Amino acid sequence: MTAVEVIATGPLSTVQDLGRPGNAGIGVGVSGAADRGALRSANRIVGNPEDAACVEVTLGGFVARASAPLTIAVTGAPCPVTVDGRAAAPHSVVRVPAGAEFRLGTPDRGLRSYVAVRGGIAVAPVLGSRSTDVLAGLGPEILRPHTVLPVGPPPEDFPVLDSVPVRPLPTDTVSLRVVPGPRDDWFTTDALETLLGERYTVTSECDRVGMRLDGPELPRSGVGELPSEGMMPGALQVPPTGTPTLFLADHPVTGGYPVIAVVLGSDVDKAAQARPGMRLRFTPSRR
Repeated sequence: MTAVEVIATGPLSTVQDLGRPGNAGIGVGVSGAADRGALRSANRIVGNPEDAACVEVTLGGFVARASAPLTIAVTGAPCPVTVDGRAAAPHSVVRVPAGAEFRLGTPDRGLRSYVAVRGGIAVAPVLGSRSTDVLAGLGPEILRPHTVLPVGPPPEDFPVLDSVPVRPLPTDTVSLRVVPGPRDDWFTTDALETLLGERYTVTSECDRVGMRLDGPELPRSGVGELPSEGMMPGALQVPPTGTPTLFLADHPVTGGYPVIAVVLGSDVDKAAQARPGMRLRFTPSRR
């Protein structure tokens, strides 16, 4: 059996695909890759279907050994990649001989990198997905040293790309497009203007569930409590503290605090690469 043996995981490494949509009715969120575009790109490079399971690595430090010759690609946050000590290029086809170790160093920008293996990570699916949902505790366990990840059979078609062009990730301010609502009427008239006119800083309270932001408060227009309602990635929920929380891949299915605006799905990938200390700028969507 072709497999990858995990030797080191860095701060957090998990198996992710494109998630398990359609299960909110039974209280299960979509989960999946925090940066879905990066996962798709990694799979395209090695010739996998776009939804094949990969390893999501937070802030580098991932080390693994190949039991047989492998073809891999590393995308997302750009980080040093080595195979048995020799440098390899990210965002390109990388050959790993049997018994060789490949390593991901700390990215100089961005937060999450993705390792695709030709054939995909073939752990057992749960509700149709191989994603680890850290909030719900569904899917494969968070990766630890000595975890052995089976690799599926390679696709019939060979990779047609040696590498893919990538847009550099920002190092200071990330611009995210938003749609106001659905509960912007719970806030004062100035609150939405403040959200769109000021900058918010990503705090250290940041994970796959979401990120707490620091910045100007967004006051409510009245007193009351909102019944719990459905949540989605990109929702900017405002608790009584007045500063927003931006939900990401493993967000809760429901929430009881009002959502003043929602980041466009195409921009949630950008938010998932924002490190603590970076600033977020919210702009109105022109769609």
